[in-house]
Amino acid sequence: MRVTKKYLLWLMVFIPLWLAQNHAFGGGKMEILSSAFKDGEKIPIPYVMVAAGGKNLSIPLTWKNVPSGTKSFALSIVDPHPVAQNWVHWFMINIPANVSSLEEGASKKKMPAGAVELKNSFGEIGYGGPQPPKGSGEHPYVITLYALKVEKLDLGVNTSLAAFKKALEGRVIQSASVTGKYER
Repeated sequence: MRVTKKYLLWLMVFIPLWLAQNHAFGGGKMEILSSAFKDGEKIPIPYVMVAAGGKNLSIPLTWKNVPSGTKSFALSIVDPHPVAQNWVHWFMINIPANVSSLEEGASKKKMPAGAVELKNSFGEIGYGGPQPPKGSGEHPYVITLYALKVEKLDLGVNTSLAAFKKALEGRVIQSASVTGKYER
């Protein structure tokens, strides 16, 4: 294939313009990250349950490339390991659209105004860190942020994973996930 100067010039002009347009209008893919670990890596000890040797601090999270039209966020941390059977470690709803991070240890202490924490599978409101059964192997902890087209979800503190997912139906503009791993 012969590449002409005209074609190269067109690419040099078009691609930067396309990238700038998509970035300016929220066209990039939303991302969620943690300063504590990279996607697919081990969750550090401070973020695991006390019984597993940690401090049970909620994981620091940041997100970017929020899609236009986002009116609020919801967040979940779920362990889909076969032994855990979709164990919920954290549910949060009604995170304001202008929020782009949660600092380390935010659960129950430094929550964004208006954000609501629901009960986890441990039966407590807020964050419950990893505590997989010894010898059950490595567990994935899937952290998912949902950009929503509604300002609020009306859910009770005892909401199940199925009810949480049902409440999100038709309201999610985009979602992003990061996974940490842990085993004992």
